[in-house]
Amino acid sequence: MTNFPWLTVIAALPAVGALVVALLPKGRDLLAKQTALAFSVLTLVLAVVMATGFDPADPAFQFVEEYAWIPAFGIHYAVGVDGIGLVLVLLTAFLTPVVVLASWNDADPGVGSPSGEQRVVPKRSVKTFFALMLALEALSLGVFAATDVFLFYILFEATLIPIYFLIGSYGGPRRAYAAVKFLIYSLVGGLLMLAAVVGLYVVSAQELEDGPSFLLSALAQLDIDPATQKWLFLGFFVAFAIKAPMWPVHTWLPDAAREATPGTAVLLVAVLDKIGTFGMIRFCLQLFPEASRWATPAVIVLAVISVIYGAILAIGQRDIKRLIAYTSVSHFGVIILGIFAMTSLGQTGATLYMVNHGLSTAALFLVAGYLIARRGSAEIGDFGGVDKVAPRLSGVFLFAILSGLSLPGLAPFVSEFLALAGTFRRYEVAAVIATLSIILAALYMLILYQRTMTGPTKPAVESMPDLRPREALAVAPLVVLLLALGLFPKPAIDVISPAVEQTMTRVGVTDPAPAVPVTAPSEGGK
Repeated sequence: MTNFPWLTVIAALPAVGALVVALLPKGRDLLAKQTALAFSVLTLVLAVVMATGFDPADPAFQFVEEYAWIPAFGIHYAVGVDGIGLVLVLLTAFLTPVVVLASWNDADPGVGSPSGEQRVVPKRSVKTFFALMLALEALSLGVFAATDVFLFYILFEATLIPIYFLIGSYGGPRRAYAAVKFLIYSLVGGLLMLAAVVGLYVVSAQELEDGPSFLLSALAQLDIDPATQKWLFLGFFVAFAIKAPMWPVHTWLPDAAREATPGTAVLLVAVLDKIGTFGMIRFCLQLFPEASRWATPAVIVLAVISVIYGAILAIGQRDIKRLIAYTSVSHFGVIILGIFAMTSLGQTGATLYMVNHGLSTAALFLVAGYLIARRGSAEIGDFGGVDKVAPRLSGVFLFAILSGLSLPGLAPFVSEFLALAGTFRRYEVAAVIATLSIILAALYMLILYQRTMTGPTKPAVESMPDLRPREALAVAPLVVLLLALGLFPKPAIDVISPAVEQTMTRVGVTDPAPAVPVTAPSEGGK
């Protein structure tokens, strides 16, 4: 089982699916949807089967494949996953069929994208829409599995292509503006990363006896001087901060999430943006440990600003999807805090939060999409009294709202608590300030529910249909996982923790000693 090229097959399957869907005859829209769903479900099944063979006690990369690609430059096709990569591969494989099912009618001709006040006819066909989703899944799976920096960079940049067309071709009235803004921000970050990748090549060519290499295992052996480390760190970090997104390079996200279809917004925020925080752990910390320690105070400050700034701006939003986007800015700030707190508790919580935030945000965007499609508006003020005419839809939205504010018993609570507790062990003031976001989250989430679901029923929503079977089937797996990981997170934590310990060893940090010294019991047990 371990010799089977699991990661290659799992990443290649949706890529083949995208090609099959793209080559289907024109006008076979239903077949395109069914084919995309079948390939995404099969990818999930294979990912779960692969995960059953993962050894949680082993912190090393597993399911490793390594082949020379461009030997003259030390470039390899190299993939493998540790516990951190595995949970993000599973998240991507899980969310794609959910999004495909939830987005069943979003690209239909004559229907338009449910993105706001007016419906906009898609620029491209139904089959292109679902082919782009499968292509994005394939590239994202490759990013989370890549163990060669050059391969990672190529896939990192390639993810921009399908998401750009998903936003720009199927989004709302200002989709062109949102897509171009997203692309410009991402390309600037990618350019900085490319400069850092070239710098790594030069350093590895000088220091490695066998010649240059982009393999993580080889680059980890480099003894890069502190000044060079700092410049290379910044090249990677800025690119990841834009992708995450982190204040002050976050401004593309509210526009992109607002104009994208709900399913595209899920893939953007719940999957693609995780590449940023994943890259911070995988590359910034492990390749540039000294520079990471040097930059930590500044990163902590920026993360705290992201947490509070995103939460405050979410309170004042009038558009549902922009509100959800700003909550994600706040939540990503907590994740980055956990990563750079340099504690095992913080990094475990941050990694688990990547997964749980993906599930919670997916539920919020998808249910919000159902509401917007029915009402023809994303304005919060255009709703009211929905719980009286669509009680099941209102109930699912309440569940998504509660997961978004990290209610105890639901998955986000555990990971947010771990990330903040891990931060508190080393940066008490930052953790205390960031904890205020819990109060703010309750405020903006409950206000959203109150203004849309309760109160007098507005005439425009009196005929709103309740949750349909297909819609319920799409969100049901999210509800189940949010409950399961909230009540029993141990399996996920057991997978993540060894990889976190390995990362901390590489960075050269250990958990701070307990504030209260532990003393041996006196004689007689007193």
